[in-house]
Amino acid sequence: MTDTTLEELERRVAARRERPSYGHDALITCDRLVRVFSTDGVEVQALQGLDLLVKEGELMALVGASGSGKSTLMNILAGLDVPTAGAARVAGSDLLAMDGKARLRYRREVVGFVWQQTARNLLPYLTAEQNVALPMQLRGRGAGRGRRKAERARELLSMLGAADYADRRPEQLSGGQQQRVAIAVALANSPSVLLADEPTGELDSATGEQVFAAFRRANEELGTTIVIVTHDQAVADEVRRTVAIRDGRTSSEVLRRTQVDADTGQESVVAREYAMLDRAGRLQLPADHLSSLGMRDRVLLELESDHIGVWPDEHGV
Repeated sequence: MTDTTLEELERRVAARRERPSYGHDALITCDRLVRVFSTDGVEVQALQGLDLLVKEGELMALVGASGSGKSTLMNILAGLDVPTAGAARVAGSDLLAMDGKARLRYRREVVGFVWQQTARNLLPYLTAEQNVALPMQLRGRGAGRGRRKAERARELLSMLGAADYADRRPEQLSGGQQQRVAIAVALANSPSVLLADEPTGELDSATGEQVFAAFRRANEELGTTIVIVTHDQAVADEVRRTVAIRDGRTSSEVLRRTQVDADTGQESVVAREYAMLDRAGRLQLPADHLSSLGMRDRVLLELESDHIGVWPDEHGV
């Protein structure tokens, strides 16, 4: 090896070390995430190299068909499950490296979680205010702070429009009221991330809108990063970013922005759909696009000066 070649190699190695790591500025980073379940000798890949970045302060939705892997992803981010391979980090916590004690602390302090089943979120023998105060008591930091915990519980219930039923037990609340209390419970310890798995799934559309408004207030007033798994298209359309998961990988995402007409001053929301490019350069084209053009098995590619053209295979059968 010549001196020049050695110097060039050292320069490339140094440049690689200085290059920012994948997702270095994201609050949530999933890098080629894999989760394999084995049952009776049969392996099922729920996640197949999923990549996802979520920035601090985002309010976003995850959508996908049943079995796409979105609930598996949520369980991993919540610290309820461990990925088989890949990397997952949330607010600086490495989800693959934590022991049992660290995982428990993570679930208490870093993430909050709201389940679809309203009854699963609350203890039936406690009032709404007592349910909200409980996570702070379990965290167990500092003595003589009972008054402050009660104050914070009331503040959260008030912010989410649930102050009027602070003294009621879950059985005395409607489904929508229970979910608003559940959001307050999940926010009690000021988590970096709030995760919600189908939080409006058991509610009618009007009540679902009220519950989503509570998530929006938490995002806007507290700055909490919120990720919602949903089948409710009305909820998905209300967030700035909706990521679709298909076959265990992120397949596409819709970004929305507000546009102001220069002549009338009227605001409108513009939505653009993007295919997601993974770390290996693969992408999943939207299924409806493929079916409308009869694309399957393979496609024709052409590199243009500023884009890549994708066409149906003209020699296909």
